[in-house]
Amino acid sequence: MIQIEHLYISPGHNFYGRYGKGADDYPIVAVDEVECVAGSGLRGDRFFDYKPDYPGQITFFSMEIFAALCEALDVTGVPHSAVRRNAFTRGVDLNSLIGQEFEIQGIRFGGAAECSPCFWMNEAIGPGAEEWLKGNGGLRARILTDGLLTRNR
Repeated sequence: MIQIEHLYISPGHNFYGRYGKGADDYPIVAVDEVECVAGSGLRGDRFFDYKPDYPGQITFFSMEIFAALCEALDVTGVPHSAVRRNAFTRGVDLNSLIGQEFEIQGIRFGGAAECSPCFWMNEAIGPGAEEWLKGNGGLRARILTDGLLTRNR
């Protein structure tokens, strides 16, 4: 069973599409639950209704990968939200879900692609983060059915 440990949404893009412009300062908001809307994304998030059939309607990131990243880079105190993914999981190899349909809490998702890390990761987490995360940047997915995704407590 896939555990959801943290959920985040943000009203705007701090890094995406901002190459050469510097980061913006939209907050990333921790939530206990979020509405998943099939074909649209997470209500209240910056990618909601971004474009038709967008493969990143929700993004997942592994707690195990986050811990390994922080250890490898010898960084402490970095919040999970620094990677700007929506749902932080435990107990699943996210790369194995690429090209697969899967279910969490009764909601169906379609694993679309890896969340490729970008140079902003070096600023948000620490030098070397972008390179370290190649192949482990998380999962971009489409939302196939509506539902309320909640953080496990």
